[in-house]
Amino acid sequence: MKIKNTIIEETFAEAFTMNFTRLVVTAIDEYWLDAGLREFCGNGSSVIQCDAEVGIETLRIDNDQTFDGRIGASVMAFGFSSEALGKAVAARTGQCLMTCPTTAVFNGMSSYQSDDSDDGTDPQRIAIGNHLRYFGDGFQKSKIIGDRRLWRIPVMDGEFIVEDTAGVEKGVAGGNFLIHSIDQATGLAAARRAVSAIDGLPNVITPFPGGVVRSGSKVGSKYEALRASTSDAYCPTLRGRVTSNIHDAANCIYEIVIDGSDFDAVELAIRDGIVAAVGDGVVAIGAGNYGGELGKHHFHLHNVLDAVKENG
Repeated sequence: MKIKNTIIEETFAEAFTMNFTRLVVTAIDEYWLDAGLREFCGNGSSVIQCDAEVGIETLRIDNDQTFDGRIGASVMAFGFSSEALGKAVAARTGQCLMTCPTTAVFNGMSSYQSDDSDDGTDPQRIAIGNHLRYFGDGFQKSKIIGDRRLWRIPVMDGEFIVEDTAGVEKGVAGGNFLIHSIDQATGLAAARRAVSAIDGLPNVITPFPGGVVRSGSKVGSKYEALRASTSDAYCPTLRGRVTSNIHDAANCIYEIVIDGSDFDAVELAIRDGIVAAVGDGVVAIGAGNYGGELGKHHFHLHNVLDAVKENG
């Protein structure tokens, strides 16, 4: 298969089931919203070494669409278990958002409704305000508004408003594709086009820096202590020393990794990302997998792109 002059390899991306939650963060203006988001999403690229995979889903939500009538953004966080995800989200909210001037944090899961009796132990919910309220040292107050339980924690510019708990659902993480380009500049431009196309889609995030991975990994290592190591088959400088999976005309590989709420959301992001990435100097698009042995969600690139091919 070809789109323009770019070969679409006959392969598949392999992804995993992970738990995810969504938060809506609001602030007094864009400056402080951006400051909080940058802190909250930091060190959130891969659960290989990070406590969660975290990214911005919707960069801006108008103030008439947020609970407190201020500008906001939605973030998604993914983890292998509800317990691990809960610890990560509570810690990030406390350290990165409660500390940030003017921010407030609300549950963003539409399928979830809080209630007055929740103690934060339900596996379909994670405690946020229910955990962070203790920082108030007894001066914290709870408030029920509609179906939401909020905590008001006194801080030095007034109060930090945070929802009691947030919902958790099963999602899909690790959807991906690989951009084979003739050089670094071409690959970077293609990767940025791909991420820009994905950024406009709901229910997905690209958790790596700028949405792009240059240090793709394989399972295992010659060093027993490591769970993962560099994907040598895709390292241009190792050609001739290992079996290479790089297209003959390519000298640079970038990977786009996508986490999403479900299979369809990730599939759409892979499709739109690939279509945006193809172009002069992008010789091939492939995908990363482990032979289908580790992740149950398989995105076969030719199937994903069949509609694009049929429409020219």
